[in-house]
Amino acid sequence: MNRRNFIQTSALTLGAFTLLPNGLWAKSANENPYKIKEVRGGVNVFSEKGGTIAFLNTKKGMVVVDSQFPEQSQHLIEALKKQSTIPFKLLINTHHHGDHTSGNISFKGLVEHVVAHENSLTNQKNNAQKQKTEEKQLYPDITFTDSWKQKVGKERIKAHYFGAGHTNGDSIIHFENANVAHLGDLLFNRRYPFVDRSAGANINNWIKVLDKTLSTFDNETIFIFGHALDPEKITGNKEDIKAFKDYLEKLMVFVESEIKAGKSKEEVVKSTFVPGVTEWKGDGIGRSLQAAYEELSDVKK
Repeated sequence: MNRRNFIQTSALTLGAFTLLPNGLWAKSANENPYKIKEVRGGVNVFSEKGGTIAFLNTKKGMVVVDSQFPEQSQHLIEALKKQSTIPFKLLINTHHHGDHTSGNISFKGLVEHVVAHENSLTNQKNNAQKQKTEEKQLYPDITFTDSWKQKVGKERIKAHYFGAGHTNGDSIIHFENANVAHLGDLLFNRRYPFVDRSAGANINNWIKVLDKTLSTFDNETIFIFGHALDPEKITGNKEDIKAFKDYLEKLMVFVESEIKAGKSKEEVVKSTFVPGVTEWKGDGIGRSLQAAYEELSDVKK
């Protein structure tokens, strides 16, 4: 997987100041390599390196969604401990990829439970075994199939699973009172996505997952994205989901037309644009094209 953009995103946010309404987070630009910003209703985002983290501090415990890498999760833990002595209640993983779960290990002995979809747990274990990094993992101890929910303080938290998309284990974490939903890597905002076919990704079904997302949440929901071309645009609304869905649809139409024209996978992957797509950018278009070609070729077999 190409992580160059993740590092670039980290560099762009390096030295940014943190800000929360109570002013206790205000720091000078040289103090912290991360950025913390409130989204709504006490739900905040933490960005440094890797997939966007969300967190909520309640009187009954802290809830964290995703963990980036060990160094970054430690930065978050240290920042939150300065703010409150409330214990960590839940760590929830949107999916298994290392830039969302490698930092789980920093919460070992601190958090009561780690939650994820059952496929996410399977994928995380499989990856760790292949990479021989089992000792560096903190695996989920609570898993679910279709949905899971729990109340923490006054906030109701619900995880939704709508099927395979970016992987076969992506879930959406909804803070219902705040009406903020973390999409994880089900949405790459204006940057070409990673499609992990080795972990059950399916672009055609991903489109259906986005349709289900649009029908499940209301027009006031604020969505948190796993990644964005512009590191400042890691939150958005339904229009961003519709735009990404449109990208995936145009991608599949284009690649299918190329296959019908007799193009090989190597020829298709060399394409530098998808017709009709102007907003999606970055250096990962080949990943999308290859995944689409392989998926459509499988369908034809």
